[in-house]
Amino acid sequence: MAIHSSQVQTQTQQQVQTLSPQQILAVKLLELPTVELEERVHAELLDNPALEEGKEPSEDGLHGDEGEDYATDQDGEPNTDYGEDLSLGDYRTEDDIPDYKLQENNRSKDDKPEDIPFSDNVSFYETLKEQLDMQALTPEEKQLGEYLIGSLDDDGLLRKSIDSIIDELAIYQGINATPQEAEHVLSIIQDFDPAGIGARNLQECLLLQIKRKEDSPLKQTEYDIISKCCDEFTKKNKDKILQKLNITEKQYNDAVAELVKLNPRPGSSMGETIGKNIQQIIPDFIVETEDDGTVSLSLNNHNVPELRLSREFTDMLDEHTRNKTNQSKESKDAMLFLKQKVDAAQNFINAVKQRQQTLMSTMQAIIDLQRPFFQEGDESLLRPMILKDVAERARLDVSTVSRVSNSKYVQTNFGIYPLKFFFSDGYTTESGEELSVREIKRILKECVDHEDKNRPYTDDELAVILKEKGYPLARRTVSKYRQQLNIPVARLRR
Repeated sequence: MAIHSSQVQTQTQQQVQTLSPQQILAVKLLELPTVELEERVHAELLDNPALEEGKEPSEDGLHGDEGEDYATDQDGEPNTDYGEDLSLGDYRTEDDIPDYKLQENNRSKDDKPEDIPFSDNVSFYETLKEQLDMQALTPEEKQLGEYLIGSLDDDGLLRKSIDSIIDELAIYQGINATPQEAEHVLSIIQDFDPAGIGARNLQECLLLQIKRKEDSPLKQTEYDIISKCCDEFTKKNKDKILQKLNITEKQYNDAVAELVKLNPRPGSSMGETIGKNIQQIIPDFIVETEDDGTVSLSLNNHNVPELRLSREFTDMLDEHTRNKTNQSKESKDAMLFLKQKVDAAQNFINAVKQRQQTLMSTMQAIIDLQRPFFQEGDESLLRPMILKDVAERARLDVSTVSRVSNSKYVQTNFGIYPLKFFFSDGYTTESGEELSVREIKRILKECVDHEDKNRPYTDDELAVILKEKGYPLARRTVSKYRQQLNIPVARLRR
């Protein structure tokens, strides 16, 4: 019987989200902390001759766009569409007086915020990146590897899902990777030192470390315990493990003696403490509280140079524009080069301006929502606050607020805090009082600290005690908060 094949052409409608190069640049600058922004600005100054450092006085008495409000789109996001073809007049207006540096009125430019002493040791990220650079990878795989390394938490574990990382790469980096490619690059990172780095959970972290040991019957027992009885091992249920694996008590004890030597937090052994706690922390914001309770906010831009367009470039572009007729090919190529460089310089200045405005809007919203803390410095005054609360008040997207708060610090009268410190879920008591989860965790920790160590409270008993104090929490909620506080179960607290 003859088999016939045919081709059918169909038309489908699909909605695809794309970001312009200007939007991608704005997102990248938004995620940078102050120190990295300084490096990025200096790199751009070296790369683009149409961009200059410094502030040029206005010759015609105009003030350009100084003091203008940043445009926002319908969703409240700062408008990132600055147009593809800015006129020469726009360039000169932007060039006269740059206004992206938002300074506090009563602070001298020469004043330096207090910095935390730092160590010269390399950071967590740099150590892993050095190992990545030694691998034979394609440029795409290297970019993917750098993003995966940057996504590791303080313990050196990858808490994000592969699908989430692929989505982030596509949106913010313009890299289209498949799950298989991400898994392949992750497996390469998991071969880095120290053993266990890049694991997605505790079980995988321990298994990666066991695999690097020399083959032996003891190694096989260790592997079986973690691969088949990890939950029982963490709960110290020896009898279940002996029964499930059919091993002797001596085999179990020998294996456990080796397992407890493994590091469940490989990142802590390679300098993430250096990268996060000991290295110099330069705050992105400075919040000062006066005696009368007035709270003032400024950006810490002391070492970020002011930017302007090169007058020489704009004059040459103006000259070429006026003499378009009868231009040679060389003249047209020169005008195109000038136009590209001026466009890139203007877009960079606009992106820096937008970053400063977004940072200020976000931090001001946090201050407005947590004003009692900034006035008193008492952590118990922190109210429940999530990203959505700040986004609504600042008229920004939740993802934008998340990027701002991810790696930024604020200097206050009471110390330097990461912006993440101010976010926590809320809980309403029986009396209608709204408390932050941080406050409930504090009360839970007090209960555990004052318990009888010979008979520690179970989660059910802790739930009853908290209910008597006016916090009727479910047992599973108490268990979740206890785990977040790194408090072991009752039988392990004896």
